[in-house]
Amino acid sequence: MSTLNPNRRTGFTLIEILIVVVIMAILAGMIIPQFTETTKDAKVSTALFNLNTMRAQIELFKAEHGGTLPNATLSDLTIAKAYQGKTYGPYMSAVLENSLTGSRVVKNSAAAKVVAGDITAGNGGGWVYSPSSGEIRLDTVDYWQK
Repeated sequence: MSTLNPNRRTGFTLIEILIVVVIMAILAGMIIPQFTETTKDAKVSTALFNLNTMRAQIELFKAEHGGTLPNATLSDLTIAKAYQGKTYGPYMSAVLENSLTGSRVVKNSAAAKVVAGDITAGNGGGWVYSPSSGEIRLDTVDYWQK
C-alpha cells in the first residue's frame, strides 16, 4: 500500500516552467518566418496569375477587334465596345490589382526598363503596358529585390 506524503507539494517547479517556455520560444522562432514566406509566396503567385489573366484578356480584345490593342490605360477592357456591327466585352470588371503593390495603375512602357521576365524597373506601381505591342509587365522591381 502506498502512502502519500501530505507535506509534499504537487505542481511544476520554476525551472520546469522556464524550460517549457524556452522550448516554445525556440519552436515559435522557427515557425513564424515560414508563415511570412508563405504570405510573400501567395502574393507573388496572385500577381503572376493576374498578369497572365491580363495578358489573356488583351489577346482576346485584340482577336475580337481586328488586331487593334486596348488603349494605354486598359480601360477598353472594362467596357463593351462595338466592332464591325458586333459588341464585344467587357473583358474584366476593372483592371486587376498587382497584389505585390496593391495598385491598379497602368503606366506606359516607353520609360520602363525591363529587369527580368515579367518585371520592370519602376516605383512599385501596378502595371507597365505598351499600347503599341500589347506587352504588359509587373511594375514591382523594388519588391523582388527585398
